[in-house]
Amino acid sequence: MRYIAGVYADDRADDPSSRHSVRAVARRTEALVNALTRDDPTPDGIARLLREHGEIEPVSVSERDVAELRDAALALRRVFAAEGLDAAVAELNGLLARGPGPLRLTAHGGDSPWHPHLDASDDAPWGEWFLASSCLCLTVLVWDRQRAPGGLCAAPGCGRVFLALGSGVPRRYCSRRCATRERVAAHRRAKAAEAAPRAGRTGRAGPDGVSA
Repeated sequence: MRYIAGVYADDRADDPSSRHSVRAVARRTEALVNALTRDDPTPDGIARLLREHGEIEPVSVSERDVAELRDAALALRRVFAAEGLDAAVAELNGLLARGPGPLRLTAHGGDSPWHPHLDASDDAPWGEWFLASSCLCLTVLVWDRQRAPGGLCAAPGCGRVFLALGSGVPRRYCSRRCATRERVAAHRRAKAAEAAPRAGRTGRAGPDGVSA
């Protein structure tokens, strides 16, 4: 898939096509899934997030849109939560089978570069558009990288989804902050485990029942 480098490339502020790149759509998917499934989403908040990820005005989001977007986000979250590549692919295939689409190219009447869509039309509801565009970008990531497109943060109490776009050892945490917090917690647990036997040795009771 490296022959579509222009689509897969990093986002660049001076390139208007970058908001349609696979990486940009994947980042938008990550942000929206987290906002819609972990926070208390509002129409204004989701509209603001869509603008931040390159959606062009007018961006109007209703309560019903938020509910449909949340349903899509919960379905997409299962792809991130899947254990391993095969399970992630099974979840993606199930979502792709639900798609209203066939695959098509659109430039939104000349307002954007040509890019693929799987939704029914350029005026599809937000929820339909979000699920279709996210499934498409995650499918391309799997095709290109032959690994799961992301995961759930392993830090206790977090559970945010994250993308796995780098190479090397698979990620386990959504951010450096979560990774550092868990590393510090593991260090403290190890220190506590080392200290426990010493405390037991120095705290043995004598014949009179008083600790030595």
